[in-house]
Amino acid sequence: MSLFSVRFFFCSVLFFITGFQELHAQSSAPTSIDAVFEEAESITSLRSVLIQQEGELLGAEYFRKASADYPYNIKSASKSIISLLIGIAVDNGSISLNETLGDYFPEYFAENPNQKKEHITIRNLLSMQSGLETTSFYNYGAWVVSNDWVEFQLNQDFAEEPGGQMVYSTGTSHLLSVILTKASGMSTKAFAEEYLFTPLNVNVGGWDRDPQGYYMGGNNLAMTPNDLLKIGQLMLNGGTYNGQRIVSGSWVRDSFKTYTRSNYNPYDYGYMWWNRPVGGYKVFFAWGYGGQYIFMIPELSSVVVITNSLDGATQRRTYKEPIFNFLENSIIPYLEITAQ
Repeated sequence: MSLFSVRFFFCSVLFFITGFQELHAQSSAPTSIDAVFEEAESITSLRSVLIQQEGELLGAEYFRKASADYPYNIKSASKSIISLLIGIAVDNGSISLNETLGDYFPEYFAENPNQKKEHITIRNLLSMQSGLETTSFYNYGAWVVSNDWVEFQLNQDFAEEPGGQMVYSTGTSHLLSVILTKASGMSTKAFAEEYLFTPLNVNVGGWDRDPQGYYMGGNNLAMTPNDLLKIGQLMLNGGTYNGQRIVSGSWVRDSFKTYTRSNYNPYDYGYMWWNRPVGGYKVFFAWGYGGQYIFMIPELSSVVVITNSLDGATQRRTYKEPIFNFLENSIIPYLEITAQ
């Protein structure tokens, strides 16, 4: 056999194998919502999957005795809710993104003068670019047992320059909740009830507060998966829900821009909303510890809510890969079929 014939033979075999793999991948894509939920069953931590397209609920499934009516702790997905509330306050003129920590915590800086800290803007807080050392991860325990969460965060040294690299911190997002309360004259929960939750017919469960009574900005807010779906649809709609304007379209667009990037994950960050490519689509999402997600896929006009059990969740975040694989290999192919 000539060298040309050998090369032709192996090229033909390779072409056949590649074609077979592509055909198999296409044929294995779920063609029904039941098939999607069957795939979900294999993720043992998973508790709920809700899939909506063009505003229509395609399916919702709850696993391992999870309940549709029970409000679950959405962990750091709460930060995206705080961002929405800040956007509403910006829209109504209560807050300006160029205002600073010095504007809202003059008593602290009277006793602890630091011009660099005083000039950190609300915009910096929203994009996790305050530069202050984190009060998440290794500092979280000490922060939440402290007598004053605001003071603890403001006392942190600089890990980065303000406006520079991301320093992800729940203490940073908590400052936004305190600022919202100071600016509006209402508790964060009362503000949320009036301007966000009531218009969307959302009923929240528990919501932690700090020792001074401020509602926690960025963690430990409890919501039902269906109510998370409403938040996702609001964002996908550009700030409207059932025809009612809740937050400006410009705020949604600005929230979905990229200002910084995680040091630990291949994710970009806007105003407390993440984004990354998945299955050839740009996906925007809220993300909470343990696997609490609101995914928005604008090109497919879709919102997907996924919640997971917190039992066994660790800082290693091993739950992420199965969830994103499930989104890419099962949910997105199904949505592509239904979008045709």
